[in-house]
Amino acid sequence: MFKRSPLLLAAVTGALLLGAAGTASAVDRVSFEYGTTDDDRASADRYGATVAWNLGGEWLKLGQFSLTTYIEAGLNVWDGDKGSTGNGTNVDGHITPVFRLQRELASNLPVFIEAGVGLHGYSDTKLDGRNFDIPFAFGSHFGAGLRFGPGAHFEVMYRYQHQSNAGLGDDNPGINFHLVSLGYHF
Repeated sequence: MFKRSPLLLAAVTGALLLGAAGTASAVDRVSFEYGTTDDDRASADRYGATVAWNLGGEWLKLGQFSLTTYIEAGLNVWDGDKGSTGNGTNVDGHITPVFRLQRELASNLPVFIEAGVGLHGYSDTKLDGRNFDIPFAFGSHFGAGLRFGPGAHFEVMYRYQHQSNAGLGDDNPGINFHLVSLGYHF
């Protein structure tokens, strides 16, 4: 059923994560993302949703910038049905601690950069003819974005993400994504 409707699965996932966010008072942000791979060996679109919990406090203050941390959990769907020679859809769940360097929200341009490394679990080890060998991976990302709107409740962000099994499997092909997300801070 989900092989033909990855957008439906991503929407259901987002609704579940929003429901969880509404019941968890410590949730700081919900986000929806879209992305695509950057290589020829496995072409896939990626749709997903995340929730983030701010770990509180500032680690470091540098002028108008503060270093903060949060934990992000999410689910996304990889749609590789474009000329697929293997399985066409994969579901990826992750949990990732993230460091963010954020400019003060009251500034004229509340920009941020961030980096994180986390764990990912896959519903399948194959996508579009590529074999990931084991059903989990490590994911690292670098991102940049901007908070905006009344109270800086909204954010838009670009992320570059790499996922691989770090050589724990017989094969370690890895996969890279370019992602754009839109988030809302509570």
